[in-house]
Amino acid sequence: MRVAVLADSDTRWKWGALTARRISPPGHRVTGFVLRGRATPTPRQLAEVGADVAAPREVTGAEFLAAVRHEAYDVVVLALVGGTVQAMLHGLAGMVLPRRPVIVTGYVGVVYEKLADGLLLRHGADVVLANSRADARRFRAVYEGVGAGASAVVEAALPFLGGARYAPVPGRDTVVFAAQPSVPASRADRAYLLRRLVEHARLHPHREVLLKLRSRPGEHTTHVEEHPYQKLVQGPLPPNVRMVHGHMGEVLDGTDLLVTVSSTAALEALHRGVPTAVLTDLGVREALGNHHFIGSGLLTSWDALDGGHRPRPDDAWRADQGVAADGAYERAFDAARARVLDLLAAPALPPVAPYYTAATAPGYLPGILARHRLDATEAPAANPVRRLLRDAARGVYRHGVQRVAPAIRRLGEL
Repeated sequence: MRVAVLADSDTRWKWGALTARRISPPGHRVTGFVLRGRATPTPRQLAEVGADVAAPREVTGAEFLAAVRHEAYDVVVLALVGGTVQAMLHGLAGMVLPRRPVIVTGYVGVVYEKLADGLLLRHGADVVLANSRADARRFRAVYEGVGAGASAVVEAALPFLGGARYAPVPGRDTVVFAAQPSVPASRADRAYLLRRLVEHARLHPHREVLLKLRSRPGEHTTHVEEHPYQKLVQGPLPPNVRMVHGHMGEVLDGTDLLVTVSSTAALEALHRGVPTAVLTDLGVREALGNHHFIGSGLLTSWDALDGGHRPRPDDAWRADQGVAADGAYERAFDAARARVLDLLAAPALPPVAPYYTAATAPGYLPGILARHRLDATEAPAANPVRRLLRDAARGVYRHGVQRVAPAIRRLGEL
């Protein structure tokens, strides 16, 4: 079985590549593609995924469609933002193939915003993976509520959970703050969290305090990080504070308390049984995503953590979120794998039929398709000079988005 994974950022590549491994039978072969754009991951970011998949090819959307046409994939995993998924679905629907591939998509982590919008943009895939029992209920309710049909929704789990069960180590006391690129967004809020982290370290000089960063300077992730923590540091840090990069699973191997605002790292920690805290210092708000953890038992503040408090997770909430470390995770992808195999065994697959069409969303869909320019009839890179010019223009655009625009916004805040 041949599987193609198309992603548009480091986190979505991680989700897509690992999902492909989870839902495929033995003997499958995975080919990776990443969309050329603002968040195209660097080789270092790709290497940290640990999916045992060869480095992906950097392509445009039209080039990916051409690869699907000529390379005969059995399954396509779309690990993309919702609008790009919708554009790719319409691109695939417009292709004439001897047999089209099974199309799988889903979400890279906690779904805490744009639930209806994101789901309807993913409608039309054969399999829409839900990362938990709770998500499966919500996804089906949205699809059924608009009459779109919810048969594609399949309950699974986050594909990157795992690792050794937490066991305290005598003499070790390590707190890790899992940073997020865009939560919180403002410079003032991020400076506040950094200050409280440093104060916590000073209050507990024998405790190792790690700031787990998502990216190095010049790298970008799914969301733009306009105010990197490493650039907010003023003066020397206490000797027990370190900034670290790397694979979150490896960091969690030595973590005794994971602190975050709303990072998916909290679910990774919960799955292992690592003590976990979700901060309320900036409020419990949809914009922060920490409202997702209402009922979890994890919500707390730096003040409480400074005083020695350790939240205790609610077992029912944890199980509903697909992170109960009770052995069930090993079978979490059985249903998705079975669905894919059933579709592959069918004599023929029905045409790709997204909910959004020229009839259902005439004021919305054309803009999405125009932004992505995914005309399946385009012959990308037919002219090498044209491709060089196009790549140069994209490089200038990416530099402007990643470097120049954030610098201008920071100057505007002075």
